[in-house]
Amino acid sequence: MNEELSPKRNRIRRGIYVLPNLITTASLFCGFYSIIASFQEKFVIAAITILAALVLDGMDGRIARITNTTSKFGAEYDSLSDLIAFGVAPSLLAYNWTMSFYGKWGWIAAFLFVVCGALRLARYNIQIGIIESKVFNGLPIPAAASVIATAVLFYDYVGVEGKFHNYYLLFFVTTLSLLMVSNIKYYSFKDMKLFVRKPFMSFFLLVILLILAVAETQIMAFIVFLGYAISGPIWSVIKFGQKMRLKVKENKKKQQKNLRPGRDKE
Repeated sequence: MNEELSPKRNRIRRGIYVLPNLITTASLFCGFYSIIASFQEKFVIAAITILAALVLDGMDGRIARITNTTSKFGAEYDSLSDLIAFGVAPSLLAYNWTMSFYGKWGWIAAFLFVVCGALRLARYNIQIGIIESKVFNGLPIPAAASVIATAVLFYDYVGVEGKFHNYYLLFFVTTLSLLMVSNIKYYSFKDMKLFVRKPFMSFFLLVILLILAVAETQIMAFIVFLGYAISGPIWSVIKFGQKMRLKVKENKKKQQKNLRPGRDKE
């Protein structure tokens, strides 16, 4: 009896969970469609589908944890999907939108974004459980992709139609690439307690932000993602400043201790 059931159990183990992987596939499709749209110079649609992939990418992992359907296959499939949706798609969007004017430097910057994104994903996968969950080590690839996507929507909103000729964006994309592989820490929002009591003003400020997001969606989306991208370096500078202040205080205390015995002798 046990021998007859074991092959069935093996077959079940070899299968995959449908729902979370279906959502991952939808995210992958959004990334693929974004590539098609960017080649057709439909840059706004390409940007929107990247943001749609971002929403789906946030859903698949949560649904897998809620339904207890997490698996090694799902994790690997999600990483491959992220590389397409948040690595290849935004790099080609940036290249076709603004960096194709600069020849080889344009496609080198686009390729750098893909490489850094792949390295960021690989490093994240091997550092699970090593780096504390409150922070990300380097700018997450979905956030970097969202900065590019919201930049396209922002410039379209202010009146830039079609391709945009601005060499600053070449350095902008390169900077995002380097932030992904840096050791700069970014807040992960994983310890946010949304189901506990908060001060009244916190709720009021959240309502104001939601109103602004609805009123000026393109502007607020770009500000939020750009703000997150620069929050890591700012946070690092603040922490470095705090460490330097502590060192100065410690040195002053040591100097005072060294001076006291001499005064006693006098």
